[in-house]
Amino acid sequence: MDNSYFVGWGTLAFINAGIAQGKNRSGLNWFILSLIIGPIATVSLVIIEKKRDPSE
Repeated sequence: MDNSYFVGWGTLAFINAGIAQGKNRSGLNWFILSLIIGPIATVSLVIIEKKRDPSE
């Protein structure tokens, strides 16, 4: 299999982790989830709302 496929999938997982942290979610959990389900995790992150901060 082509190595660029794995590089792209890993890059997507890092991007999803950043998006998740921006929405006050666990970056590590979403990184691992993204390694498993990839683009489906990206769509899920775009759809879900930002988690409220308990201090607000």
